[in-house]
Amino acid sequence: MATTVIVGGVAGGMSTAARLRRNDENREIIVFEASGYVSFANCGLPYHVGGVIPERSSLLLQTPESLGARFRIDVRTRHLVTEIDTVNNTVTVENLESGETFTQAYDELVLSPGARPFVPPIPGIERALTLRTVEDVDRIIAALDDSVKNVALIGGGFIGLELAENLIHRGLGVTVIERGPQILAPFDEEMAAIVAGHLEKNKVVIHTNADTTEIGEDSLTLADGTVIPADVVIAAIGVRPDTRLAEAAGLEIGPRGGIKVDEQQRTSVPNVFALGDAAEKTDINSGAAALIPLAQTANRHGRLVADIITGRDTKALPVLGTAIVGLFGLAASATGWNERNARRAGRNVRVIHIHPVNHAGYYPGATQLNLKLVIDADTDAILGAQAVGFEGADKRIDVIATAMRGGLTASDLADLELAYSPQYGSAKDPINLAGMVADNLAQGEKSVQWHELSDDMQLIDVRTVGEYERGHIPGAVNIPVDDLRENLDKIDASRPVVVSCQVGLRGHVATRILSGLGMDVANLDGGYLTYTHGQAARKFAHADQ
Repeated sequence: MATTVIVGGVAGGMSTAARLRRNDENREIIVFEASGYVSFANCGLPYHVGGVIPERSSLLLQTPESLGARFRIDVRTRHLVTEIDTVNNTVTVENLESGETFTQAYDELVLSPGARPFVPPIPGIERALTLRTVEDVDRIIAALDDSVKNVALIGGGFIGLELAENLIHRGLGVTVIERGPQILAPFDEEMAAIVAGHLEKNKVVIHTNADTTEIGEDSLTLADGTVIPADVVIAAIGVRPDTRLAEAAGLEIGPRGGIKVDEQQRTSVPNVFALGDAAEKTDINSGAAALIPLAQTANRHGRLVADIITGRDTKALPVLGTAIVGLFGLAASATGWNERNARRAGRNVRVIHIHPVNHAGYYPGATQLNLKLVIDADTDAILGAQAVGFEGADKRIDVIATAMRGGLTASDLADLELAYSPQYGSAKDPINLAGMVADNLAQGEKSVQWHELSDDMQLIDVRTVGEYERGHIPGAVNIPVDDLRENLDKIDASRPVVVSCQVGLRGHVATRILSGLGMDVANLDGGYLTYTHGQAARKFAHADQ
């Protein structure tokens, strides 16, 4: 009888085990998990801290007993695999309860050890808590006794910000310290600024470009000397692939620091597989190695590895890295590359910002959606997208991720037939609108990005006088779009023109008018609203400098 040993009993490992049993009733399946729990909902841990998920038991999806009863899987918690012998096909295991060490043979070995929180060498860092396991969440909740008033979170990524929200729910003072120039690194700065502004409205204090230099008994000190009150400190800086076992066994490590695998998740030793946060993936845009620590990918690859072990010829597809975070009712979602990554990769980039409402504006409850599309200008391929809004950001990013997987171009989005009813969408869905703008640009219409503006540009603001007076880009001349044809003498036709409005729609109309009259004209992409988001981003980035 074949024996498969799985190291790690959370998303990827348990998906492998359960699929293996469904594929093969006679195989021996053994799962070793170092923590005290398997198949737990680690993405729900921050919400237990805040009491949104009040019952700790809700996070425990399965137990060794339930998995044994249903799937006849031998699941052993508190068992740490300390060594792999790829020559003799054995692993050495320590029972953390009894201290006993033993050897287990395998026919196939699946490594799903996950990732480890990154803890920087800061004086006093031993006082900082981390959040990765059920035991971690227990330690955080135990630390949040009645004496705690202020919590400092080192790291402005998804987990850190989810914790910030939930700690605010507990009535605590919360400060987020981010070493980089912005929170939410997968997003571009002007999109992240929308989220940062919303967090600050909800009493989260944010420091960017901020290095933590020391953690004291009840405070945290930044490099510029700022002292932040901190009864509890939580390090949520990010994670690193846990490759310790693999490296010690001589398995090849990839260029991004994860376990290198092929299209079938095989490591450099053919009967040893790796998946989840510890293994590298293939980026959909570049074909290069990528680290994507997401549960959906881990679960998908677990099913795939089980199928391969039991004889199916299949392979893993490149990944997009689709993700979403919800903060005080605002959702921020992303897929594929951001503009920064696309430009760094040397792509000829075309960018679109639109700011429609999430459903028909005449139906009560419509809220603004901020959508950004990053496009390869040479091929019209969608490289990535970001959506931020109170309603509808999730389904729009899912549609774009599906379009990317299906190989649709940006202009193809205009032709998608999406469900429409006034309370759910618009006759021209935001996705369709993005496709229409993409098609306009592909056909030669020009646009300028907020960060490309310069003082020597001839900038015409085509909003109403009232809108202009409430705020405008310095140097812009106000000519409302409806008065444009009667005021052409105010425009120097010998110079290139950039027109701007609030979100880009009237700018498009003005662009068509002026280009039809023979002028060299470009529309400010996303209008004044995108410009203000960009300026807010710069403000956040320089606030601590």
